[in-house]
Amino acid sequence: MPPWSLGFGSRGLALSSVVFRNRADLGSLCAQPEGEMTTLTHRGRRAEAGRNSDKKPDSEEDAAVDRDLNDDDPDNSKDIRLTLMEEVLLLGLKDKEGYTSFWNECISSGLRGGILIELALRGRICLEPCCIRKRRLLDRKVLLKSDAPTGDVLLDETLRHIKATESAETVQTWIDLLTGETWNPFKLQYQLRNVRERIAKALVEKGILTTEKQNFLLFDMTTHPVSNATEKQRLVKKLQESMLERWVNDPHRMDRRTLALLVLAHSSDVLENVFASLADDKYDVAMNRTKDLLDMDPEVEAAKARGAEMIWAVLAAFNKS
Repeated sequence: MPPWSLGFGSRGLALSSVVFRNRADLGSLCAQPEGEMTTLTHRGRRAEAGRNSDKKPDSEEDAAVDRDLNDDDPDNSKDIRLTLMEEVLLLGLKDKEGYTSFWNECISSGLRGGILIELALRGRICLEPCCIRKRRLLDRKVLLKSDAPTGDVLLDETLRHIKATESAETVQTWIDLLTGETWNPFKLQYQLRNVRERIAKALVEKGILTTEKQNFLLFDMTTHPVSNATEKQRLVKKLQESMLERWVNDPHRMDRRTLALLVLAHSSDVLENVFASLADDKYDVAMNRTKDLLDMDPEVEAAKARGAEMIWAVLAAFNKS
């Protein structure tokens, strides 16, 4: 009897048989074909695949946000999708003449505010979280959430500017920088140039405007008369109904793009064009309701609805200026 088996007797033989039997089982398990998996392995793989399928890349999430954005407005045309900037410019243009009022000095900054709101609604930027030191909307910085392209030239150019800044800036500062109103020569690079003309060309490509040349004695000017009056009338009617037939008396129950467009139309001084065609009694009702809406405290309203913070921040910026 070998020395190592002393003291074990039959127990040693039983233990050795168990060891050899387990080794045989292990060998048979290792000898399974490579393509076969146990039931537990199959279940584990299927569960992992299900979890991975729920995770979408950032680009897919941004695309989903853009699709939801297009479907957000039930009255929106199925053929033509307009950005907030395009809608504001369309409201400000004279139909036959094809240019905005020469006395309107607000529309340039209003269009820049529209760019910020459009990017926020598309999930590309947001305001930094509210904290003890930065409670006010105008104190909170604009943060980049995603630099995925939007397909719009002005929006993508603004995204590149926001990404390129060394330190984050506030909504008020970004409106000034994009407009070119800054005393810092090193920040003039953030100015968006020829914004109205570029937006008008986008509307021409969408078949809403056309391009003409008009002579103003001393110079020639490119104008963009309205060629698709139906689309502009649809836009005007949507805003009119939001203040009359569909008035909900609560900004948080309003469609966010409609709320944003009312804010931007007011900031761009083109709101009068929206209600000018109404009868006197309806005009008074619509203007009074709009005034009550715009007189609300942006700080209070932004705290009630996180998804509309940028809209109220832009309104606060224009109320201050």
